[in-house]
Amino acid sequence: MQKYVCTVCGYVYDPEQGDTDNGIKPGTAFEALPDSWVCPLCGAAKDMFEPEK
Repeated sequence: MQKYVCTVCGYVYDPEQGDTDNGIKPGTAFEALPDSWVCPLCGAAKDMFEPEK
């Protein structure tokens, strides 16, 4: 699964790990994250992420 990087702070969302602190289970693809999900480090919106190269 594709990892995504926050263009604001550099946080990398790894679908294999999810974001368990915010209720996102491991194995959750970035595209499947709710639109209300934000970067756990800086609070940037989901649309501020881009695929990791």
